[in-house]
Amino acid sequence: MGGTWDVDNASLPAIEVDRLQVSYGSQQVLHGVSLSVAPGEFIAILGSSGCGKTTLLRTIAGFQKASGGAIRLFGRDVVDVPPEKRGMAMMFQSYALWPHMTVLGNVGYGLRLRGVAKDEIRARVAAVLKMLNLSGLEDRKVTNLSGGQRQRVALGRALAIEPEILLLDEPLSNLDAKVRIQLRSEIKALQARLGFTAIHVTHDREEAMTMADRIVVMDAGRIAQVGPPKEVYDRPNSPFVASFMGAENTIELDVRPAEGGVEIRTGDGPAVPYAGAVPVGAVTAYFRDDVASLDEPDARVEGAIVLPGTITQRTYPGGHYRYVVAIGDRHFTVTDDGYHDVDRPVGLRLPVASLHLFPTDQAKGGIHA
Repeated sequence: MGGTWDVDNASLPAIEVDRLQVSYGSQQVLHGVSLSVAPGEFIAILGSSGCGKTTLLRTIAGFQKASGGAIRLFGRDVVDVPPEKRGMAMMFQSYALWPHMTVLGNVGYGLRLRGVAKDEIRARVAAVLKMLNLSGLEDRKVTNLSGGQRQRVALGRALAIEPEILLLDEPLSNLDAKVRIQLRSEIKALQARLGFTAIHVTHDREEAMTMADRIVVMDAGRIAQVGPPKEVYDRPNSPFVASFMGAENTIELDVRPAEGGVEIRTGDGPAVPYAGAVPVGAVTAYFRDDVASLDEPDARVEGAIVLPGTITQRTYPGGHYRYVVAIGDRHFTVTDDGYHDVDRPVGLRLPVASLHLFPTDQAKGGIHA
């Protein structure tokens, strides 16, 4: 890939966001965000609508002005540098292709702006289209392409200028599921092959998990957690992150010190001894559907809480049954290979090691990091 700055790029972060602040009028949108991205790293910024993830990306790109802090690319502060001089490319959700141009015209657009000769533009575009399985479409109008082909053209336009940094603003959200999954793997394979640094904004948890080296979870203009996908998924650091990563079920527990560890109680249920490190006192447990399983109502299982309940619904989505279990006025979804009758009393088994436990006052005190 082409070098952008006259420095030893490998020894510096490709992108360093330092206490970045952004405001829209009197409303502050980013509250001192700091993030360091290594050369060749693929970062996914994950969060719900309005959390600030697209604002962060647009500010890194230079399309949104910062109100405080610094943005350094390979050590150089570019917070006041215009977008076209930052040496990066961006893919948009809307493709942003020129409808009156051919595939060649769109992919070669950035090269033409840089004064590259026509013959070299055609050669470089041909090489990019070959990588994207679009060879032979150079002279076709982009309006005559499928959605997946148009998004590949948008990717080709970004890659043709050989950027060291590629920014992706939910570029796959308008595609159908099959094409979206295919393009995920293609973008990741190209990134590994070409070595560019990527920041990918998405609200799709699976997309972030499958593409990123590290995930950045944002909430209300702040970074809630940063880490490898498995770490963020298995060890969320707050109730907000746990819920956002799919652990939306909650139960209230009482955890008390005991010999060899703690005792965990649920209401009037029996105490469950546990030797792991967990918060003591009133605790809220967050868990995903897939950690729960069915057992007998009075089962005693080492290292697990068993909550007595009743099956209220059974469906068969394929490969397993999906049950809804009522426990008091709460309903939980459970997958199970076995067939069970509706209205049957069961036990909802929850392994303590698979629960995300937070002091209840922390869970109720707000979800912001």
